[in-house]
Amino acid sequence: MNTHQNKVVEFEDLGIREYQPAWDYQEKLMKDIIDIKIKNRDLSPENHITTPNHFLLVEHPHVYTLGKSGHEENMLAGIDKLKEIEATFVKVNRGGDITYHGYGQIVGYPVLDLENFFTDIHKYMRNLEEVIIRTIADYGLKGERSPGETGVWLDVGKPYARKICAMGVKASRWVTLHGFALNINTDMRYFEYIVPCGIKDKQVTSLKRELERELTPEEMEDIKAKIRMHFADVFEAELVDHKTESSQRV
Repeated sequence: MNTHQNKVVEFEDLGIREYQPAWDYQEKLMKDIIDIKIKNRDLSPENHITTPNHFLLVEHPHVYTLGKSGHEENMLAGIDKLKEIEATFVKVNRGGDITYHGYGQIVGYPVLDLENFFTDIHKYMRNLEEVIIRTIADYGLKGERSPGETGVWLDVGKPYARKICAMGVKASRWVTLHGFALNINTDMRYFEYIVPCGIKDKQVTSLKRELERELTPEEMEDIKAKIRMHFADVFEAELVDHKTESSQRV
């Protein structure tokens, strides 16, 4: 266990960024944390270097990502169709099956050293779900967990149960990667080209669809602020802004 627990989390809004560069950035942050943890093995506890934590929010251009346990047959569109709809396809190292990221969707990537918080992946996933459940509750929606399935759902146990937020993570040496995707103004037609998360009998939805209106850019920023606030509360963390000029907007 980390003897110098650090619950400060550096928050960064990446704006709109292609999937691969954002993934590369996450990998770099993760490697930096793991390098510190490896170095700490050779140090006495009182000399341990404190590991940092990061929380990224981003919006991706159209992309389908397939987790390491996923099935390619859940990608229903071929190469020609992907070109037509201006989408890319990427195999990733998170858990879970296939999902879609695109404009109007807020994607969150916590890169945390869980030894700064708790060493329990199950609890980590439930905490991420709780952040989103609290966020959409601010808009009058009752988010729920679906037994045996990750993410946040509406009307669980009913024939019209639908997922509003997908989740898939990876952890190495208790450092997390990947995260959640919350549908806000997402173009739901893009889900027609996949079996979302490999689940055939349930639907996906968005805040726009549930509220029956497009959310404004100002409301998108407000949702990010709410996610940030609830993340801090649920993880009992202090979120601070990333220290570059270009990413001070929160």
